[in-house]
Amino acid sequence: MFSRFTVGRRHFSDLSEKEILALAISSEEDDAQIYRTYAERLHADFPDTTAIFEGMAAEEDVHRKRLIERFKARFGDTIPLVRREHVAGYYARRPVWLVENLGIDRIRQEVSNMEIDAHNFYLAALRHVKDADTRKLLGDLAAAEASHEKLACRLEHKYLDEEARAKEDNEAHRQFVLTWVQPGLAGLMDGSVSTLAPIFATAFATHDTWTTFIVGLAASVGAGISMGFTEAASDDGEISGRGSPVKRGIASGVMTAVGGLGHALPYLIPHFWTATGIAAVVVFVELWAIAWIQNRYMETPFLRAAFQVVLGGALVFSAGILIGSA
Repeated sequence: MFSRFTVGRRHFSDLSEKEILALAISSEEDDAQIYRTYAERLHADFPDTTAIFEGMAAEEDVHRKRLIERFKARFGDTIPLVRREHVAGYYARRPVWLVENLGIDRIRQEVSNMEIDAHNFYLAALRHVKDADTRKLLGDLAAAEASHEKLACRLEHKYLDEEARAKEDNEAHRQFVLTWVQPGLAGLMDGSVSTLAPIFATAFATHDTWTTFIVGLAASVGAGISMGFTEAASDDGEISGRGSPVKRGIASGVMTAVGGLGHALPYLIPHFWTATGIAAVVVFVELWAIAWIQNRYMETPFLRAAFQVVLGGALVFSAGILIGSA
């Protein structure tokens, strides 16, 4: 990823050999630190992948030492501070916290991208350096970065056999279900079912579509806020392993609001019976969607899930109509 903002930065073509070596040293230091950070943060849940990243970090340390030795031979002991952010058009690394939230497979892909970026950098550096020994070193490092994908494969075969990979994939799936699916499903069920009674009671009591929409909007948003805060405050995830309370709160709150708004939005249609008919169809779709999610992620038999959800929804739906018609 290349930076678009170049104000106050040096262009790569303007760097001296000394500055190019300094940039290479700081880049290798940063990459090694990124690998170690991934390893540390993944250690508890993905110990085998952690070993892969630790091996990659060790390789970056070797590169850094070779670059420092070459720098000292050419320019002495004082290495100027030249970092990625000082050079216009130079590739940037995504923040670790951003990538790690996207899952283990996304992290592995990011590591692959890092090696490609480093390989391209050394090829570009070769075109701006004249010293023979330095060119040889940069060429060797370019080849090494190109072969890092093979190194990753070797490390993966060493530390991550089929059983270990399957174990880590299962853990990643489990974490996804605990952090996103369960809270989201609970929110969708609450929003879809609990708002049925007030929305349809208002509809049949007033036959006013706008009033019904306002009540549905208020009930959905209010329920979403309540469910979101309740989920976030109920468990910090440290002991249960359910993941970030913020993520769970967002999943629960958003899906609660979506569940209620689904059958509130049709009442933006001025014609009462048209709006009510569409809202009833939306309710049917919502309830079957809940049953499908339960079957897909919670391994609940589909017929049992459908019976429970549809029966409960039908009872609340009927209660709302009866109360509103009374």
